[in-house]
Amino acid sequence: MISRPVAALLNIGHAVDHMFLLIFATAVSAIATDFGFERWEDLMPYGVGAFFVFGLGSLPSGRLGDLWGRRSMMVLFFFGMGAAALLASITRSAWEMAGALTLIGLFASIYHPVGIPMLLQQSARPGATIGLNGLVGNLGIAVAAALTGLLVKWLGWRAAFAVPGLVSIAVGFVFVFVCPPERESPAKRPGGAAITLPAGLLARALAIMTAAAATSSLLFNFTTNGNAQLLTERLRGVAEDPALLGALLGSVYAVASLAQLVVGRLIDRMPLKPLYMGVTLAQVPLLLLASQAQGWWLYGALLCAMTFIFGAIPFTDAMIVRYVDDRIRSRVAGMRLAVSLSVSSLAVWMLGPVVKGMGFGTLLCVLAAISLCTAAVVGLLPREHARETP
Repeated sequence: MISRPVAALLNIGHAVDHMFLLIFATAVSAIATDFGFERWEDLMPYGVGAFFVFGLGSLPSGRLGDLWGRRSMMVLFFFGMGAAALLASITRSAWEMAGALTLIGLFASIYHPVGIPMLLQQSARPGATIGLNGLVGNLGIAVAAALTGLLVKWLGWRAAFAVPGLVSIAVGFVFVFVCPPERESPAKRPGGAAITLPAGLLARALAIMTAAAATSSLLFNFTTNGNAQLLTERLRGVAEDPALLGALLGSVYAVASLAQLVVGRLIDRMPLKPLYMGVTLAQVPLLLLASQAQGWWLYGALLCAMTFIFGAIPFTDAMIVRYVDDRIRSRVAGMRLAVSLSVSSLAVWMLGPVVKGMGFGTLLCVLAAISLCTAAVVGLLPREHARETP
């Protein structure tokens, strides 16, 4: 089992991962103005490369995590994220920014297939561990909203990339000092899954998990990348200061992140299938309400909807821990992420054109339909009646 200081740094890594991916979406209006774009929607598609390689890069990242070592990959993660963010801070055109964001996405692809399996090695309560990790990760989204708004207002959008980049490099040095070298790669250690499923049921569970993760990731990317502009539009005349809007959005993410602690504890006590379905179905009426609401009613509906969207995040990692041997977890996680996150990267490319053409109201109705699709896929999961391995 890993030490508490290493666990804390791995959780901070999750916050870094999500925060860096959303700096661009939060600061896109200021960047668009600086680059000569009339509308932020026209610049938004340039960020798609980050999310595409964020998914596709998970495949080699997971393989290297199992075969080369998870500690080495996490060192590369912290230093690479910091360097890529510093590069983004000095870009001068949309295509330069697209390249820097793609590099951020490449290094960000390391965390989920490597950092989470490293954190869960020999964990006695994996659900609670995943819940805390998810909380810290989504607090990174909250920090991205609040801190980026402040930095854009007082120092400009370039500082919104440069300051977190320097922090990531500093955390990397601490990680090198605190985390001891691995004696052998995870692939060479003895292991086992918490629950043994027949090969057919295991393949079915992993396929369903990947499909559900893809629809959930679409929902996650559409909301987290679009919420800043949604609040700007729907709170016009109520709250218009960029720093205040960033703080309001950060509060949404901070409160919603607490749902992962609750869900993580429930995962340790309940079957996954009914719990997962309940969380996804609760998203539907809240997204429909948000599609029609304005002002503070929109803010309240968005807060409730994001609580259940964030609450759905721990399930796929919990399924990997429950069904997959630790010796191959990074590779299995990488394959799942490569499919689901590459598909969901379409959300970043489509967000600007969809909002420009149809508006946020139609988009939120589409997201409600995506939630229904996720619930339908989860309904195909096998029942958990298999015996536990010693």
